[in-house]
Amino acid sequence: MKIYSIHAGNFKLDGGAMFGVVPKSLWNKINPADENNMCSWAMRCLLVEEGNRLILIDNGMGNKQDDKFFGHYYLHGEHGLDKSLAAVGFSREDITDVFLSHLHFDHCGGSIQWNREKTFLEPAFPKAVFWSHSQHWDWAVNPNPREKASFLKDNILPIQQSGQLKFADKEEGLPTWFDIRVVSGHTESMMLPLIDTGKGKVFFMADLIPSHGHLPLPWVMAYDTRPLLTLEEKSKLLQEAVNNQYLLFFEHDPLIECCTLSNTEKGIRMQNSGNLKDLL
Repeated sequence: MKIYSIHAGNFKLDGGAMFGVVPKSLWNKINPADENNMCSWAMRCLLVEEGNRLILIDNGMGNKQDDKFFGHYYLHGEHGLDKSLAAVGFSREDITDVFLSHLHFDHCGGSIQWNREKTFLEPAFPKAVFWSHSQHWDWAVNPNPREKASFLKDNILPIQQSGQLKFADKEEGLPTWFDIRVVSGHTESMMLPLIDTGKGKVFFMADLIPSHGHLPLPWVMAYDTRPLLTLEEKSKLLQEAVNNQYLLFFEHDPLIECCTLSNTEKGIRMQNSGNLKDLL
C-alpha cells in the first residue's frame, strides 16, 4: 500500500467560528488571525493506492462557484487538487473511489465540475464510485437552516444523478483495510476513515478534530451542530487512538499533517508531529 497527502488548497474561515467558546487570546497563538479575524486553513485530502484501487478521501471545495462565493473564503497559496495529484503521478481519471467524509462544501466541492462548454455539471472523477453515508445524505439534501449554506446542491445532487453514488453504510465494496467510524457532533453521520497501511493505522479526522489545536476536548468548533456530542466523540476516539497508536491525519491544519498522541496530565496531547511520509 502507498498513501499520499493531497493538498487541495488553502482558504480562510473566521477564527471565532473555528474555535467556538475558546478565547481568542488562546487560539490566536495557534493560528494567528488577520485584520478581519480570519485564519488560514488547509483542505488536505488523503489518497490511498492499493492494488487496482485508488481511493481519494475528500477533495476540497473545487473551482466551479462564482467570484462572490470565493470572495468569502479567500482561496490562497500554491496548492491545488490537480497539481497535488500530478505530483504523485495521478490524475482525476485514475481515481477509482471518492470517499466523502461529509458533504460540506470544503470537503466535497471538488466532486463536481462544469463540462467543457460550461453547459452542465458533471462528476470530476469520471471513473470513480462516490461513497457517502445514507443518513448524512438525507441530512444534506434536506438541510436545516443552520447548515444550509454549507450544503450546496451543485456539489451533491449531480453525484446521485450520475449513477456513481453508493452508501458506505448500506452497500459493500470498500476494502477490508478501510474501516470507518461514524460521528454526529459536527454534522449528522460524518464518516472518519481508519486506514490499516500494514505499517500502522492512519486516522483521517475530518472535522471532528480539524487541526492539532482542536485536540483538547473543550476546543470545539462553533460550526458543530451538537457540541456536547462532539466532546463525547472526541474523548472516546482520542482514547482509542492513543491506546492503539494511531497516526492522526489533520484535514484543515495549515502546518501539521499528522501526529502521534500520548497521555499527559492535561489529557491526550500531541506527541510527535510532522508529514505523513515521515511519521508512517
